[in-house]
Amino acid sequence: MSSLLGGFVSATFNPLSGAPTTVEYLVVAGGGGGGDDYPASTDIAGAGGAGGLLTAAGFAVASGSALTITVGAGGAAGASSNGSSGSNSVFSSITSTGGGGGGRGATGGAGYAGGSGGSGGGGGGTSGAGGAGTSGQGNNGGASNAADSIGGGGGGAGSAGLTGMAGAGLVSTITGARVFYAAGGQPFYQTTPAYGINGPSGTGNGGSGGPFNTQYGSGAGGSGIVIIRYPATQSAPTATTGSPQINYADGYQVYTFTSSGTITF
Repeated sequence: MSSLLGGFVSATFNPLSGAPTTVEYLVVAGGGGGGDDYPASTDIAGAGGAGGLLTAAGFAVASGSALTITVGAGGAAGASSNGSSGSNSVFSSITSTGGGGGGRGATGGAGYAGGSGGSGGGGGGTSGAGGAGTSGQGNNGGASNAADSIGGGGGGAGSAGLTGMAGAGLVSTITGARVFYAAGGQPFYQTTPAYGINGPSGTGNGGSGGPFNTQYGSGAGGSGIVIIRYPATQSAPTATTGSPQINYADGYQVYTFTSSGTITF
C-alpha cells in the first residue's frame, strides 16, 4: 500500500513473517555398492540398490531446537564379496534407509542374493535373487540370469531393478531444478563395456556390479543428500552446521546438505 503525503510517496513493505512452523524435505540415503564377479571372469555380479528416498511437505518444526541432519555414505564396492549397503540419511525423525549391496558372482552354485535396503541390490551370478526394497522408499532389485551371464540391476526409487537393467530414480524440483535422485546401479554383462561405474555422488545412486571380465572392479554407491526448503518470506535459520548450500528458487529458500550437520529455526 502507498499514500501521497506532501508530494512524497511512502510505501509499506511486509516484513519477514517469522520462523517457519513447517518445512518441505527430501531425504535420500547412500546407494549400495556393486557386487564383485570374483573368482571367475564368467561370474556376473549384481549392481547396488539406490538409497531410500522420502519427501513430503508440511513437516512441523519448532523454534530454538537444533534438528539433526545425517547424510549417508555410499556403500563400498565388493572385493571378492557382495557390495556393502549404503548408510542411512536422517532429517530429525525422518530416516531413509541405505541401499542394499549387489550380490557377488558365483561359480556353479545358486548365486548370491543382493542385499535388502532402501532399494534392494541386484542378484549375484548363477541366478541370484534381487534384494528387497524398503516399503515406501524404493523397489526390489532384479535377479541375475546365469544362462545369459547377465547381472541383476539395482532397484530405484521409481521402479524395480530388472535382469540387466537398473531401476529408475524419481525426479524432484525441490531445488528449483528438475533433478533425478535414487536410481539403481546398472549391472554389466557380456555385451556391455567391461568396467564398473560409481553412482554419482549426492544422489543416492547404487553402484554397478562387477563386469564380465575381472580386469576392472565393480562400482561404489553414491552418497546421499538432504534438502530442506520453506517460503522465502519467512526468517532464515538462526544457525546451521555442516555448511549447507543455500539458494532461492520459486519463492523458497533452499538448504542442501551434502555432509552431516544441524539446522535451527
